[in-house]
Amino acid sequence: MVVKLDHIGIAVSNLEETLKVYTDLLGMKLHGTETVEEQKVKTAFLPIGESEIELLETTAPDGPIGKFIEAKGQGIQHIAFKVDDIEAALAELKSKGVRLIDEKPRYGAGGARIAFLHPKATGGVLIELCQKD
Repeated sequence: MVVKLDHIGIAVSNLEETLKVYTDLLGMKLHGTETVEEQKVKTAFLPIGESEIELLETTAPDGPIGKFIEAKGQGIQHIAFKVDDIEAALAELKSKGVRLIDEKPRYGAGGARIAFLHPKATGGVLIELCQKD
């Protein structure tokens, strides 16, 4: 089902300031930024090996990242795994009784189709499945 670690999502209060840590201090290269209105988030991707770091800044206090930062502060928000067939992966997980946040894929950054598994089903970790065509 899982092909590889796709990215680690990190919730940040200030995208531009946080980018300086990754680019200026760590020497990583910015792949690009994108605003995903449906998710109320602005993202920045920084490739590292075969995976990426995704920095996430809320565009609205009531968005998922805004709520996350209010409750827990800045930090790792999710881990994303690449799958070849997201519909099949979700169907398999559902048949195993795994609690899903998304039973159907939705639009994510970079044109990916994404779905989240509920942290109560995954030992407290928010897991994202993503398929990039």
